[in-house]
Amino acid sequence: MKKNLYLLALAASLLMAVPGKSQQTSPQQPQEPQLPYQSDKTLPSFNILEVDSTTIFNTKKLPSGKPIVLMYFSPDCEHCQHQTEAILSKMDSLKGVRFVMLTSLPFDKMKNFYFYYKLADYKNITMGRDYEFFFSRHYGSQYVPYLAIYDRHKKLVKVFDGGTTVTNLIQLVTQD
Repeated sequence: MKKNLYLLALAASLLMAVPGKSQQTSPQQPQEPQLPYQSDKTLPSFNILEVDSTTIFNTKKLPSGKPIVLMYFSPDCEHCQHQTEAILSKMDSLKGVRFVMLTSLPFDKMKNFYFYYKLADYKNITMGRDYEFFFSRHYGSQYVPYLAIYDRHKKLVKVFDGGTTVTNLIQLVTQD
């Protein structure tokens, strides 16, 4: 009996000596670095070279008051082609949205895409080459098409890394 009491007392003293989880200090977990768009939801200012190959367009020129969709794409990407076709097919519902389509791929490929889809016919679409490679650094885009949707106050609503349906796009740009 004395032996059992001794073991019980020993076990209790050991338990009291071991700090609980709340008392333990763990080393700081390194936080994953945030991408700029995650900490600042305002439409960033950056340059693209327009299809005419001489005009530099800066996104700060985009006026407030209308939703803005930045679409990062690859002219050779079938998903990007389908995304563009879907947007153009519903342009009646999207005519109040300002689109900025940009790529970092060679200028001639972008220009062919622009002419193939007759994007000059749409006054609410600006296309250009991201010659400073700003977009991928700012948004961390891994897939194309990548869409960044901003409300009429130039505040980020949502991003889609890999595209979205036009129905979803229409719903997001009309919710404000």
